[in-house]
Amino acid sequence: MRYIAPIKVKVLMIFFFATGSLGIIVGLSPIAAGVGEQGIMITFMGVINIGLGAFFVFLFLTQIKKDPDKRKKKRNRD
Repeated sequence: MRYIAPIKVKVLMIFFFATGSLGIIVGLSPIAAGVGEQGIMITFMGVINIGLGAFFVFLFLTQIKKDPDKRKKKRNRD
C-alpha cells in the first residue's frame, strides 16, 4: 500500500471515529426510534464508520516511514 502522510491518516481516523460514534448514538436514541427502520440503518452505518476508523488506526501503526531518495541527496566533497 502507498505511504500516506501521518497527519492525513490522523485526520481520517478522527473523522471516521467521530461520525461513527455520532451515528451509533443517534441511531440508538429515542429521536430515531420513531422513524423505524432508518434508526437501525443509521446505527449500522455508524458501525461501518467505526470499522473504517479502526482500519486507518491499523494503517497508521503499521506503515513504514518513507525514506528520502538517496539519488537526490547532495554529497559533501571536501
